[in-house]
Amino acid sequence: MEIATKVTSTETIKPSSPTPKSVQKHQLSFLDQLAPPFFMPLVYFYSSNAQIPNSQKSNHLKKSLSEALSIYYPLAGRLVDNLYVDCNDGGAPFSEVQADCDLSQVITNPDPKYMNKFLPYKLNESQDFCMAVQATYFRCGGLAVGLIISHKVADALSFFLFANDWSAIARNGVGGIQLPKFDAATYFPPRDICGFKPSTGMMKEELASKIFTFPAKKIALLRERYGGGGDLPQRRPTRVEALSTFIWTRFITATGMKGDPNKIYTVQHAVNLRTRIDPPLPEYHFGNISRLSTAKPEVGDGGLIDGGVELLQKVREAIKAVNGGYVAQLKEGEKHLNLMKERMGQLNKGELVSFSFTSLCRFPLYEADFGWGKPVWVGSAGFPYKNLVTFMDTTNGDGIEAWIHLTKEDMEKFEADLELRDFLSHHNTGLIS
Repeated sequence: MEIATKVTSTETIKPSSPTPKSVQKHQLSFLDQLAPPFFMPLVYFYSSNAQIPNSQKSNHLKKSLSEALSIYYPLAGRLVDNLYVDCNDGGAPFSEVQADCDLSQVITNPDPKYMNKFLPYKLNESQDFCMAVQATYFRCGGLAVGLIISHKVADALSFFLFANDWSAIARNGVGGIQLPKFDAATYFPPRDICGFKPSTGMMKEELASKIFTFPAKKIALLRERYGGGGDLPQRRPTRVEALSTFIWTRFITATGMKGDPNKIYTVQHAVNLRTRIDPPLPEYHFGNISRLSTAKPEVGDGGLIDGGVELLQKVREAIKAVNGGYVAQLKEGEKHLNLMKERMGQLNKGELVSFSFTSLCRFPLYEADFGWGKPVWVGSAGFPYKNLVTFMDTTNGDGIEAWIHLTKEDMEKFEADLELRDFLSHHNTGLIS
């Protein structure tokens, strides 16, 4: 379904109080420097609330955003090269848009390629600001709040920290907000990363992005499949472990991928480092305080080896290896930077076949209530990375939505896979017929 939208206003929202001179230079950490230069997106969809007119919602969003930016002052600043944020109170772009459709038409069978309509900028658009917002008003009275934050300054946990604090300020004012800490550079000091391009792996050509929804009972079957008997891990696989193993095995099978001695196959999972630093950091430490664990599964001549069981064990070992020793090495930086440069070279030569998973499950995805109720659905958008999967809880919290980004050719083969289709929710059939 084509969605027509029209921009009705654009302005820049500045912090409600000026940033103190003492913190006007927010140093990027080593991990911020390594982060790719794109925006992370979420779109919060709210059903109609006749008691609150759109003009009131608009003013409420802007006023609370201004107050939130005085606390999250780097987000109102401007990125300078790959070094620091000039916390100059430049503000965040805020646009308002009218959509020529009802909310139900967008969220009934959502398509990632239309989600960009609800975001203020393209995700891979080069900009020096750190965040932007778009409020989209639907014919029915519904509202979408599209938020993008630069990955140069934040990871997924920091994204939610800001989004949920902003909505809490909208409901209750600034009292009771746990002040964020912007000190990641003291844990991971910045380095000269000359020779490494943070944009490595970003695709210029358009990818196919689709949402595959797995219901709770099917995920439970996968956890059983990968969790019992013989040499298998004793601990039952988590939902994310089981589902990522299943998706990777179906991808290898569906695309007919064969083992190649000249290629390296990797499966990566985003890992939060806050809990792995000694002593652990509370979640209100803002920035990129996460890395990717890397497992190297075997792909044989006949495609997949061992039905995915071996992969699950390797994924578990890789995540376990992101420990205190790993973090200490990260702080030193040199060894990790050399590894990243080596991977960049392998990727550029086509030697690396990488598949990456990020899980937003169990994150406070549906907590952003600005005063007119919690969102009826929260969506993401199409990312410029192939072989990338983002997991998000379904609205009821039982199932999982997998936002999958593949080349168009691979997506055609993947979505036609009969075993994959057997594990999807019924409403996916419209999506992948």
